[in-house]
Amino acid sequence: MPSPTDYVKNTALRLIDPVVGFLANHGVSPDSITTVGTLCTIAAGVVYGTGHIMTAGWVMGLTALLDVLDGEVARRSGRTTVFGAFYDSSLDRVADGALMAGLTVFYATNAVHRNVYMVVVCLVGIIGTFLISYTRARAESLGIDAKVGLMQRPERIVLLSAPQALFGLFWNGWVLIGIIILLTATAWITAVQRIAFVYRATLKMDSTPIRMINDPPSKAAIKPATRRAQS
Repeated sequence: MPSPTDYVKNTALRLIDPVVGFLANHGVSPDSITTVGTLCTIAAGVVYGTGHIMTAGWVMGLTALLDVLDGEVARRSGRTTVFGAFYDSSLDRVADGALMAGLTVFYATNAVHRNVYMVVVCLVGIIGTFLISYTRARAESLGIDAKVGLMQRPERIVLLSAPQALFGLFWNGWVLIGIIILLTATAWITAVQRIAFVYRATLKMDSTPIRMINDPPSKAAIKPATRRAQS
């Protein structure tokens, strides 16, 4: 069943379709869009750190648009590449870290909203956010698609942009505190869900006998190495 985020994303795709067509027809590189989007996210993290929460939320809204554009332009122009996927995923981690780092600096240095407990929550959230991506990447290296869990990246981006753009530090900052606590908790829940998913998926794999490396290989198993394997 499609999530609310899917409906939002599909609506956004219909709205930005002319922009996607324009960029694809003019040969704009998807990697350059990814780079600009990451720089905008880093800028949003800096703005978070300075305490301009509402402004940072609007900057994040622009970033969310660019986060959709790069993939759509790549597909429309037929420029999807393995490196492009790797590059996009790598810069996503930079973006996630920059946002949470900015919020950590805000709670560590702001004269009015300084809160050591929220600094700890933000740091725990950073670990949880990176663990989400690591568990999926490690699962994919085992041939398992672990795109499961309560909180995917699109939902995190929405929660780090829309509420801040609309409310800023409303209710003396309690709206922001609630969002960060929610993001941190759901990040760890998602990581645990993925670990459990991979555990169940690997039970059958672990039950298959594995030949020890010291066992002599059978004659049938000895095959000439290919040119690629030799190189």
